[in-house]
Amino acid sequence: MTADVRPGWLEKPKPLTQAAKALALVAVVLLVCVPFLVIVSTSLASTDEVVDNGGWVLWPTEPSLDAYRDILDGGIVTHALGVSAGVTIIGTLLSLACTVTLAYALSRPGVFGGRPVLLLILFTFLFPPGMIPSFLLVKELGLLDSYASLVLPVLVNVFNLVVLRGFFQGIPEELYEAARLDGAGDWRVLFSVVLPLSKAALAVVGLFYAVAYWNSWFYASLYLESDHWPLQQVLRTYVVAGSGLTDATTGEGTITAPQTVQMAVLVIATVPILLVYPFLQKYFTKGVLTGAIKS
Repeated sequence: MTADVRPGWLEKPKPLTQAAKALALVAVVLLVCVPFLVIVSTSLASTDEVVDNGGWVLWPTEPSLDAYRDILDGGIVTHALGVSAGVTIIGTLLSLACTVTLAYALSRPGVFGGRPVLLLILFTFLFPPGMIPSFLLVKELGLLDSYASLVLPVLVNVFNLVVLRGFFQGIPEELYEAARLDGAGDWRVLFSVVLPLSKAALAVVGLFYAVAYWNSWFYASLYLESDHWPLQQVLRTYVVAGSGLTDATTGEGTITAPQTVQMAVLVIATVPILLVYPFLQKYFTKGVLTGAIKS
């Protein structure tokens, strides 16, 4: 039996303290899980049950997929889901490629113009452009009503760049020198030495980019017409603004209870990120802390 070895300054936790921690943890879990359970249950409830319970259902007695069938058959949510998935996948890959190469260049000592470029990037982090200058820039570049307007203006995030740069700087210099002695160039060092050692940081930064692209709706409302909207903008229009979902081809609206359809759209918009996060969670703390501390 292994003895409980603790530092001298750390006293053994008292039963009351442990009980309070457990109670707080249970409360936090309930605060997170119960609202999500209500959303899912309401989306699966029948129209009569939603009306009888005042618009919210904790546990449906007769689960039904009518709300999901209505919004997916209409075409708008299906198209918006495809737009969000495409923008998220392509945008995340492009952002990772640009962030990795720029962070690697700025992490190496002696790079020509490295410090001025880094200061210029940090300046944009402290003083971000306003909405009007951003709109005018996108307009002058001819990106209005183009999916590129959702990716190119936010291609590189300064925080993610700083995290990756700090992580790259934390890699032992001996590994760089050994690769140089073997005749490896910058690209070979990046792909053969740096990236294999940076899986945790890459996973975290990739998750940050994916969540940002998936949840983005503001730029879509500025730059895109309604028939090109991603899922989050459709969700905002229907849930927040209270507008109905109408099929663009037939002009017919949905017939399911509005509250049920709203919750169904919300579930469709939330589940994809929830499915991805568990696979990257083990890298989350390690990647963020290592990059942020060493930067």
